[in-house]
Amino acid sequence: MFFKSIHSRIKIILVIIIFLFILIISKVFFIQVINYKRLNKYASGLWSRNLPIEANRGLIYDRNGVVLANNLTTTSLVLIPNQIRNKEEVARKLSEILGVSYEEMYKHVSKKVSIERVHPEGRRLSYEIADKIAALKLDGVYLLREAKRYYPYDKMMSHTLGFVGIDNQGLSGLELMYDHYLTGSYGAIKYFSDAKGNRLQLTEIYEEPQDGINVNLTIDYKIQAALERELDNAVAKYNPDQALGIVMDPNSGEILAISSRPNFSPSNYQDYTVEEINRNLPIWATYEPGSTFKIITLATALEEKLVDLEKDTFYDAGSIRVENAKIRCWKAGGHGHQTYMEVVENSCNPGFVALGLKIGKETLFDYIEKFGFGKKTGIDLNGEGSGIIFDLEQVGPVELATTSFGQGVSVTPIQQVVAVSAAINGGYLYKPYIVKSLNEPETNSVIKENKKQIVRKVISDETSEKVRHTLESVVANGTGRPAYIDGYRVGGKTGTAQKVKDGRYMVGNYIASFIGFLPADNPKTVIYIAIDNAKGVTQYGGTVAAPIARSVMLDIIDALNIKKRSGGMEKEYNYLDRRYADVPNVVGMTVEEAMKLLKKFKVEFTGTGEIIEYQSPSGGERIHEGEVVRLLLK
Repeated sequence: MFFKSIHSRIKIILVIIIFLFILIISKVFFIQVINYKRLNKYASGLWSRNLPIEANRGLIYDRNGVVLANNLTTTSLVLIPNQIRNKEEVARKLSEILGVSYEEMYKHVSKKVSIERVHPEGRRLSYEIADKIAALKLDGVYLLREAKRYYPYDKMMSHTLGFVGIDNQGLSGLELMYDHYLTGSYGAIKYFSDAKGNRLQLTEIYEEPQDGINVNLTIDYKIQAALERELDNAVAKYNPDQALGIVMDPNSGEILAISSRPNFSPSNYQDYTVEEINRNLPIWATYEPGSTFKIITLATALEEKLVDLEKDTFYDAGSIRVENAKIRCWKAGGHGHQTYMEVVENSCNPGFVALGLKIGKETLFDYIEKFGFGKKTGIDLNGEGSGIIFDLEQVGPVELATTSFGQGVSVTPIQQVVAVSAAINGGYLYKPYIVKSLNEPETNSVIKENKKQIVRKVISDETSEKVRHTLESVVANGTGRPAYIDGYRVGGKTGTAQKVKDGRYMVGNYIASFIGFLPADNPKTVIYIAIDNAKGVTQYGGTVAAPIARSVMLDIIDALNIKKRSGGMEKEYNYLDRRYADVPNVVGMTVEEAMKLLKKFKVEFTGTGEIIEYQSPSGGERIHEGEVVRLLLK
């Protein structure tokens, strides 16, 4: 019985021992296999240190691959205080190189942290300063790569591109809106240290940073550069309070160029006021549009079949009375008897008041809403304004009359461009956009892509064709003649809007504007120019804004490879205009014969003889009368 009891106890003890062994083996298996990665990470965290390496910010391109926002490689100073033996000496040497006080630098080298980034004195160092620090070969002193945002064209598109802060974070414009994509992921150099922070002689681990996503815009650099140049010229010539311009593809809503003045340098944003930095005028500014808004009244009247531009007439005596208000024409004494085509060409306010009264407030304001006024277009830029349109209940005959020619309502430039595009592209209102795609930096594969988006159909193709024809006539025969380009079909409308301050119209202070498109029969581009309070010139859209738009359109013709077109309207000249003339072909003629045909031009000869061997420009080309024709004699 006794031995039997001892045997049972041995069995129990053996079972307990086996069970304990199973528990130990299971725990070891759990630690070494199942929970290894997590525990190893915790352990590594106790004796490994990371020196952060900043990723490159994603690049911003135009539609053709021109880099508009790039990166420069710089270095920044990082300290490991526990590895610095002689803190006084290190603080003294670094303070001398960086030009900061010894006391300030000593705070950095003696701080009780594992890693100390010297900010801001040690950020984005020049190569010269970085080389001086590297030459010291100080323990615990490290120089790490950092990327600095670089704008190769400085102020170009400054409000649209925006800028970044010292930590490469987007603070405005596209840099802010797409910061989540543009910002990459930090990498690191991992080294190992003991409990006191002393570096161990173990192999370092390099974790490569992940660069940010690239942003491709709809912008065309050539067109953008032309717009920037002409706005700079306008500022130099007219010293306006503000100036702006937009170029858009009317058949998709893609923004081809956008800019305004005053602008700023994104690399030196600290030198500018908040207003100068944040006001992206083409999408933010709201003001009375003036006569460019007449395009909407025109399109509405044509769509509703309320007017025949060629047959219906209007007599302009210089003013028109609506209730107790007397609305004057810009031309003293008026334009007299006109067809409604001439009303549009002459930008006659009383004529458009008559059209507005024919249309009626419900119909006109319904179309104003359909064309997108009174609410944001939804362009992918921050800070867009919505404008102000009368509530229908507040619209009486006078408000209807003034709205018909662009007074009393407040709109944004981008709204005007989108609305006029719908009026001339067949009637389709598109949502404007400026970001074409987001692309992975290494493979250039598309992550996200924007495509054209139709908001609604506003008018018929037939009406849109009539609007195009009428606005081409404005450029050939009316107030838009300064925008005429010989050999190319251009349409457009001028605007001269009196500015309002404290509820009153300002005297001698106008926003002169022009909105145009080409080719007039099949528009590829729409351009809007507005100059606020031009000095030293008569403030009309035709005299100020139209010539600027024309200069930009000449570059657009080249950038988009727009060919000359036949069938356009001939310009109606006045005594101030320079006239175009066809150059006759005089090759093979005698000098006497050639001179009879070249009376409209200045002629220069090269060589001797009596027979013309070569001429420049060639026969059939059109140039201004009085320009030089060069002849080579045999």
